[in-house]
Amino acid sequence: MASSGEAELEVSTIDVQTAKALINSDHLYLDVRTVEEFKKGRVKNSEFLKEVSSACNKDDKLVVGCERGIRSLSAATNMKNAGFKNVNNMGGGYLAWVKHGFLTQKPKEEL
Repeated sequence: MASSGEAELEVSTIDVQTAKALINSDHLYLDVRTVEEFKKGRVKNSEFLKEVSSACNKDDKLVVGCERGIRSLSAATNMKNAGFKNVNNMGGGYLAWVKHGFLTQKPKEEL
């Protein structure tokens, strides 16, 4: 959250169809769900990240998602305020992804 006197930067919320197109082109998908949620299933080729800065550069093109799209909006806003330049929130989250029938997978190893 921004301190008083600082404006928070706007984050674009995109639908799952747009998110899928971006992920299939050149965007990374960041899953900010809990470990338990992630173990149940995930967007194909996504990674569970405990610390974003260890895996992403501030210039990377990112789509951030969670279970429903609420937690990811907060995470994407925090990332934008921390200097990440190209961050999108996936509206509807993983549940919308599954509802649209897009590819998912189960993690292979324990987290």
